[in-house]
Amino acid sequence: MTVDVLDVATTTLTEIAPAKINLYLHVTGRRPDGYHLLDSLVVFAGAGDVLHYEPGTEPLHLKLEGRFGRALGADAAGADNLVMKAAAVLRDLAGPHANVQGGCLVLEKNLPVASGIGGGSADAAAALRLLNRAWNAQVDEPTLFRVAETLGADVPVCLLSQTVRMEGIGETLTPAPRLPECGLVLVNCGQAVSTPDVFRKRTGDFVPRADLPQSWPNSAAMVATLKAQENSLETPACSVCPPVKKVLADIAAQPDCQLARMSGSGATCFGVFPTVEAAREAADRLAEAHAAWWVWDGALV
Repeated sequence: MTVDVLDVATTTLTEIAPAKINLYLHVTGRRPDGYHLLDSLVVFAGAGDVLHYEPGTEPLHLKLEGRFGRALGADAAGADNLVMKAAAVLRDLAGPHANVQGGCLVLEKNLPVASGIGGGSADAAAALRLLNRAWNAQVDEPTLFRVAETLGADVPVCLLSQTVRMEGIGETLTPAPRLPECGLVLVNCGQAVSTPDVFRKRTGDFVPRADLPQSWPNSAAMVATLKAQENSLETPACSVCPPVKKVLADIAAQPDCQLARMSGSGATCFGVFPTVEAAREAADRLAEAHAAWWVWDGALV
């Protein structure tokens, strides 16, 4: 027997919500309404949350699973969750041809919470992609991106989930340089960091927009460019969350580490290595030395 057509009305569907990493992050200015202007080279890792949709007759609800599901708190599966907000907006946009159903969204929370790698934003973006497909909502891509902008600064780039340059308040996405092969380690100390708190701690001048080439021949050349940049939020994040300093120092001390830096507003930090194997060996050492830390290794996607 063969099945030619997938019945999405009765089939569980899945969408990956990959981790977002800011290889650099410049705060370039501030709008009159208070929103900060950014310039960032954003990449995505193989690590990520996973969102499943199980159709059903009951009202749509969210179930939390995974290592960090409980860290979201008892009320995190309610209507204020970004995943549920994304679902509500998409439901309103769906046309008469759509098959909008209830059921259960199951979020496998594998990424640390409030950690600077876009976990909640990536989950919301995954919900938009998943339910647009599951409900046959047929919301076009420009509309999805406009919806994403209303949900959070990182949601548009997470909706795309590919290497890109992000500017403005997160809504301006343009092609990025071609990345060389390299290995990556992600490390989180286990302490959630408030993005508003980090921005409030930021002092000093704004940072100019980075000058980037079209590509890099190898990871050493890419790192040379990245070292001329910064994460404008790293110093204030270290003030809000002092363990970030320890994480950065331990990553930088690993053999073959070419760059250690914090992503986003923290507290997750990353290390760039010339090969995936070198990254894996460093991750093993870090995980063995710090059992309470979340450590991931792999390649950029």
